[in-house]
Amino acid sequence: MVTGELFIGNSTALLTLLKDAARVAPTEATVVITGESGTGKSLLARWLHEQSRRANGPFVVIDCGSLPEALLEAELFGFERGAFTGAVAAKPGRFEAAQHGTLVLDEIAALSPAAQAKLLRVIEERRVLRLGGSRALTLDVRLVAVTNTDLTAAVARQSFRADLFHRLNVISLAVPALRDRPTDIPALARHFLAQAAHRHGCPPPPLDAEALSFLEGYDFPGNVRELRHAMEHALVTAAPSVIRREHLPQRMTSAAALMQHRMHKPTLAELEATYIREVLQQVGWRKAEAARILGISRKNLYEKLRAYGIPYQPASRMLTNPDTPA
Repeated sequence: MVTGELFIGNSTALLTLLKDAARVAPTEATVVITGESGTGKSLLARWLHEQSRRANGPFVVIDCGSLPEALLEAELFGFERGAFTGAVAAKPGRFEAAQHGTLVLDEIAALSPAAQAKLLRVIEERRVLRLGGSRALTLDVRLVAVTNTDLTAAVARQSFRADLFHRLNVISLAVPALRDRPTDIPALARHFLAQAAHRHGCPPPPLDAEALSFLEGYDFPGNVRELRHAMEHALVTAAPSVIRREHLPQRMTSAAALMQHRMHKPTLAELEATYIREVLQQVGWRKAEAARILGISRKNLYEKLRAYGIPYQPASRMLTNPDTPA
């Protein structure tokens, strides 16, 4: 499925979105999909179409933010021959192209006030007239608007028409940022690794625990798209060995280190675990001596080692004699 990666994971945020989307998909309701860049809004729009009664009809997307205003109206509504200089032949617009299907208005907040007014009229009348034309076409199109802008705030700033917003915002679906669904990151990372490995013709290498832990704690300003690119970078950098933190893009690891330095405040448990490790290292991992310095019993020390996941002996000794307690 084209939209398969959108459904990878079992976080509460993702499951809530999918439940709401499944309820909306079979209906004719106009939908506004919101979310940060890179979260998968366009994938959700396509899935809504695929699960609707219009699935066999066209699925048409227009990026409202990429076209200059002078061209946008012609792209949306179409034009007749001679409608303007250069119009040497008639051309249907995206509304006509989406007849009996779904039209996705991507980055709708980028529309100018004039374009918003014309779009509102088309939505209200359910009819579209080509530029330079004289005969209107009755529309049978489902609309899905996609944006990474807070439209409610845009209405308050008067940069987006309130009447158009209310016409579009029959149903709103918010795609969560990746940082709000961290439990989905391991499955997504392995999925993207497998995809990248297939493209590069090699087996997907495993992710070590430290790299995976880093990914789960990373903020991902670029969301799912950033994770996809990071996994391909790691594959190319590490292949064919195990992917470690140093194989991830430097922009991620550098930014994360700075963020952790500025923002992270360790818990009491983290401080205690760090101190216990330091004492053990200072006394050569002699448990009785470490317990004496820490002011606890040897039994209590072993309980803390288990609780904090601290090994009973240093890694170098475990490699040579893993079964011997220190």
